[in-house]
Order: sequence, then C-alpha cells, then structure tokens
Amino acid sequence: MNNKVNTSVYSQSGFTSATAVSAAANYIMNSPEPFTHTYRTYVRLRENGSLTLKFWHSNAVDSTWDLGAESAASEPGGEWSIEAAYVADGGAVPDGTVVPGSQVPVTFGGEASRNVAPGEQFWSDEALLELPEGHYLAFTWTLKTAAAGKSIPFNVEGMLVSGYDAPGNLAAQETAEAFSESDKLQVLPSFLGYKKNVTKKLVFLGDSITQGVRTAKDEYSYWAARIAEGLGTEYGLWNIGSGWGRAYDVATDGAWVHKAQQGDEVLIVLGVNDLDIGQRSGAELLADLTHIISAIKKARPETAVILSTVPPFNFEGEREAYWRKVNETILTNPPAGVDRVFDIAAVLSVPAPADHRIRPEYMSDEFDPHPNGTAGKAVADAFLEWYGKQL
Repeated sequence: MNNKVNTSVYSQSGFTSATAVSAAANYIMNSPEPFTHTYRTYVRLRENGSLTLKFWHSNAVDSTWDLGAESAASEPGGEWSIEAAYVADGGAVPDGTVVPGSQVPVTFGGEASRNVAPGEQFWSDEALLELPEGHYLAFTWTLKTAAAGKSIPFNVEGMLVSGYDAPGNLAAQETAEAFSESDKLQVLPSFLGYKKNVTKKLVFLGDSITQGVRTAKDEYSYWAARIAEGLGTEYGLWNIGSGWGRAYDVATDGAWVHKAQQGDEVLIVLGVNDLDIGQRSGAELLADLTHIISAIKKARPETAVILSTVPPFNFEGEREAYWRKVNETILTNPPAGVDRVFDIAAVLSVPAPADHRIRPEYMSDEFDPHPNGTAGKAVADAFLEWYGKQL
C-alpha cells in the first residue's frame, strides 16, 4: 500500500461532482476492537452512459454531531485502510446486488489497497464504467481499521440513499449474501466525480436541510437535488450539506471549509443549528458567516458567494428574535464578500407576523420542521427562477 501526496478537489479541473447526494461526514466510528467491514451504497448519478469516474476522500469529520461528545467538526479520522474498492452497475433496483460482470476495481496510485492516515485527503485513479440509463451506481469498498477506538468518519443522519453493509472483506462479491440494509450508516468517498467539462461548478454548503434529511430514500426530492436537475448537467453541483452542521463548524477552518472553497459559486444555507442546539446569538452567527465568506474569498477571490437567509424552524422567544435579526441583516446589509442573497425563508415561511414558522404543508411531519419533498420542489422552483434572472 502507498500514500499519495494530498491534492485539493479543485486541482482535478476536468472532474465535477457526479451526484447531488451529499457525502459529508458528521460522525466517526468508535469501536472497542479493530474490524474489517464492507459498505455498498447505491447512488443515482447526474449522467449515465460511458463514464470516467474518480473519487476524492477527506479522512476527517466535517460537522459536529449533537453537542460534540461523539464527534466534532474538523476532528481527524483514525488510521485505517481501503482493502478493496469497486464501482459497478447497481441495476434499476438497489437490492444489495450488482449486475454480474460489471464490477470495476477502484485503484489508488495503481494499487488495489491503500493506507489512510488521520486527516489525510487523497484521490483515486480513474475508473471506467458503462452505466445504463435508469440504473444506479453501486460503490462498494472494504475498510479495515488499524486499532480500536475512533477510526472512519461517516454520515449518521437518516439514509437518503440505499446502502448495505456486511462484516468482512466482501467488496468483490456480486450478490447480497451476508449484506444487511444499512441504517444511518452512509460510508462513501467525500467526492464522487466524473470527467465532465462544465460551465460552472456550484457548491451547496449547509446543514440537514441542504443534505435533504427527512425526505424519502432514493427519491432525490430535496431542493439541492431538484436544483441540480433543473440546472442540467452543464452545471456541476457538489452538495456538502451535513446533518447537525452549523456555521461555527465551518469557521473552524478545517476539512469542511476546504470543500466549500472548491466552487466557482458557493451557496451557503446555515444558521438553524447555530441558533438552536448551538445556542449562538445573532451576532455570533453573523460573525461566523463573515469568517466563512472571507475564507472562501481568500482561497479563490473569483468565487461568487450566494448567502441564503436562515430557513424558518419554528423558533420561539430569544431564538426567534435572533433569527429575525440575522435574516434582516442578510437581506439589508449582508457580510462583506457576499455577491448575492437568496431568500429561502420567504419560500418556506408562513405569512407575517408568524413568518418565523415553516408552512405546515412543508414540514416532514406535524412535529418536525425539516422541509419535506414538497418544500424541496418549492425551494428549487424559486431558486431556479431567481438564479436564471441573475445570469
């Protein structure tokens, strides 16, 4: 096994994101003993056909989970290894199998396996795959930890894509034997790319609302996926939304902000978790947003930054007051470096004076203000109309 020199995502200029699925990490595996395990995930790509694929990975946690007792933003992953990895035709139904004979090995510097160091970022080699229209990409890899304790960052939020996992080294197996359907266990490379020259590369930076949490599995009904579909494949779109994510996570200047710095244009939709579980004041949230925007502009001054208002999340009392102050500031006097403002709150909110509340028909259920698939369509339609006028 060998380790390549770290390279940024943007340095691979001929590749763009192949999917609207977010593979951001908000948790980290923590086992009392070393383990070897295989993960198979089914992803709908933005284009099928003859594909040249390439993957980039960041061995670090992006956003804090809950209050940070288990995982915190910018925490490096442990030492582990990729024992084997494959891309395959996952068929039209994500059932744990792959189409026989379709597995293509994914290599790293010409090697089938690779050691991964804490916090490391690295690329795979190119992999060529023929994927029929209407079929899923199946990405399978076997990962082995070097020791007990914390090891592999992953996403623990509600699964938006079908995934299966099994103990042992089963990456080369085509059947679903020994695999079980994964529950809150999305283990993917950070960036699934394909060779494609695009007009513009967009990065969507946000929390679970951007990730699409609480929308239906395999339906791609959240607004980031619908926007990707509406823009068409001449525009690249990398979704780095992460459940429980907050602005102060990005402002730690770790792996997550590095991802955000890769776009020609970056849409930022953050603040709900800062005001909620993070208990930040409006001034603190605005300071963190200002820091993020400055970091993006410093890395690539030509990057256009779109700052969104904070979505309504049924805040009350002091939290509502902060929410109103932050959104008023974003709309009337946004932080330095903001090129445009998108008012997502105007799409999702009930009419004033109760506009701090999300429309009931947009809620995931009667108690959960996460936007559902209907809300995803409303936001995407509004964004696409607004964005088209800006071009």
